[in-house]
Amino acid sequence: MYSFTSNIRFSEVDIERNLSLSSIVNYFQDCSTFHSEAVDRGFDYLAKQERVWLMSAWQVIIYRRPRFGEAIRIGTWPYDFKSMYGYRNFVIQDPVSNETLVAANSIWVYADTKTGRPVKILPENCEGYVNEPPYPMDYCERKIALPTNSEELPSFPVTQSQLDYNRHVNNGQYIRMAEAYLPDGFIVGEFRADYRKSAVADNIIHPLRSLTETTCTIVLADETGKPYTTVQFFRKEETSNK
Repeated sequence: MYSFTSNIRFSEVDIERNLSLSSIVNYFQDCSTFHSEAVDRGFDYLAKQERVWLMSAWQVIIYRRPRFGEAIRIGTWPYDFKSMYGYRNFVIQDPVSNETLVAANSIWVYADTKTGRPVKILPENCEGYVNEPPYPMDYCERKIALPTNSEELPSFPVTQSQLDYNRHVNNGQYIRMAEAYLPDGFIVGEFRADYRKSAVADNIIHPLRSLTETTCTIVLADETGKPYTTVQFFRKEETSNK
């Protein structure tokens, strides 16, 4: 496992001083990026190969939300590379007790930066990574079924500040957009994200929300209703992973 330690910053917490959902994803993204740089498969290597790793799906299970000032260890490891897909686990742990506070699965697609199309992963593309056993959790399907009945919410444009190095909306930004529509008192025990296509600057996001007793599903769609990303939140008391 590759890992680094940190303390929860004020800029990373919500109104309850808990680590925000988007900050959880940001920590995970930083950890995988640091890992890739450490094994010489980071930004410079990918640029020379004209390749990029694109996020396909998240499944994040929250056992306990870290709080402001708390020391944490963020860890990651790949557990499989298959065809054009890379599979990677993440954890946030207490660095003293080793208690796992948050665990996650992620699925990535290896793509050609010129065409935007997925390409086969070659052995040299993942050289330096060491596959480890997958984290023991109930793994869900990659895709999220779109809700049939949804409430339309006010649309908004993508801004430059929401873009990352690839000039697409950053993965964590979609989570930040979606968590803004959670109902008051909705405590998240697990969330999933299904990334379908990349939004860029000046695209208009049309949010749709569907609520049940146990879930809140946010579809961040284009003007035709096709999703850029779908995020599904599960109430904590209803999750099977506690």
